[in-house]
Amino acid sequence: MTGVYVDPPIIRDDLSSRLVHLTKGTPDEAAASFCSILKDKKLRDFKGWEEDGCNRICFSEAPLSKLGQLIASAHSGFRYQYFGITLEKQWLFERGGRPVIYQPAVERELLHPSVRFRHVTYDPVDPAQRDVTFEREWRLPAAELPLDPFAMTLVVPTRAWAYRARDGRRGQVQTSMLITRGFGGPPMTEDPWYFLVLEDLGIPISAAPAPPDDWFPPPIIGGL
Repeated sequence: MTGVYVDPPIIRDDLSSRLVHLTKGTPDEAAASFCSILKDKKLRDFKGWEEDGCNRICFSEAPLSKLGQLIASAHSGFRYQYFGITLEKQWLFERGGRPVIYQPAVERELLHPSVRFRHVTYDPVDPAQRDVTFEREWRLPAAELPLDPFAMTLVVPTRAWAYRARDGRRGQVQTSMLITRGFGGPPMTEDPWYFLVLEDLGIPISAAPAPPDDWFPPPIIGGL
């Protein structure tokens, strides 16, 4: 039986096989938002439904190296910072995530209501309309997305954030084992969170706040 030949994926430096959700605002605001996401153990849609009646959680398919250049250069149209979560494009696609459709505002109503969450206004003829196509946006039509350490990687600016999380988790695990050992309950286990440290990619990091003492990813209880 002859197998079907499938072309290998084209390696490109302007697109990635992964998607990334970055937090925005000032460095301190972005860090606080990132820590809040981890505390809640989920990504949320905060303004989509309020703005146009469509829930959405947003990502970018631009490589982190390109996004990092925009952050480092203080690009006036880029609102994001060095904190976020990255995951495989296929993983989100299987859950309903799709690339957005850049088009004039009047064309939104031409879309079926079930796919209007994909609309992003783009009109190069209108000088007042901001061009955000460089964000290469994807959207998931959901109010929230639970964090999954087996599918997601945490994006942090410096090694200090990764080291602080590691040390904090070890302390939590040791305390959990001492408490549960005498009661027969499942102890907290080391969890499988991975970190992508942007300074290790050669991205210039400036004004990155120090990690809070109590910052670390949500635990995995009983090995689940």
